Amino acid sequence: MTASSPWRPADPLILASGSRTRRDLLTGAGLPVTALPAAIDERAVEAQAGGLPPAALALHLARAKAREVAARHPGRVVVGADQVLEVDGSVLHKPADLAAAAGHLARLQGRTHALHSAVALVREEQEDGFVETARLTMRPLDAAGIAAYLACAGEAVTTSVGAYQLEGLGIHLFDRIEGAHETILGLPLLPLLARLRDLDLMAF
Repeated sequence: MTASSPWRPADPLILASGSRTRRDLLTGAGLPVTALPAAIDERAVEAQAGGLPPAALALHLARAKAREVAARHPGRVVVGADQVLEVDGSVLHKPADLAAAAGHLARLQGRTHALHSAVALVREEQEDGFVETARLTMRPLDAAGIAAYLACAGEAVTTSVGAYQLEGLGIHLFDRIEGAHETILGLPLLPLLARLRDLDLMAF
């Protein structure tokens, strides 16, 4: 017997993101997905937001992404997502290079930081959004330990906030993790699926 999708609409869900991890989470849940990254300048949107708290900033960015893609694809269901790393009230962005990554890790080592993962859902005039937060405690690392990790992980660390990918070598950096795994990966899946069911977009 061939498995079918629980997704009701004829058209696939649009994910306003180029993240393979987010796409894989949705397809793993049986949803047909078209990935269309939003054409926005995230740092410009952040600057225009005027100093929002980190969790609110994540939602603001997720909404900007979803709205931009939804405007180009009227009538479709669009999901935008963004993740903001907060340490001591400050936001860390993706490191520009390995030297910046080393600086991020030096700041995070031995401390607890928050990952705010926001989702915005847009369908015509309907819009919803939420934020889920995970807290991660990085184990103490000296300069040699950071250098060894970066030598193993390579340039891939520049694609993630905090300079780590928890689903890969980044798991070695942590003592304690509090929060859903999907939230840490950047797409809180359970609350998103609940909202899709509320909109009668799912078969069960």
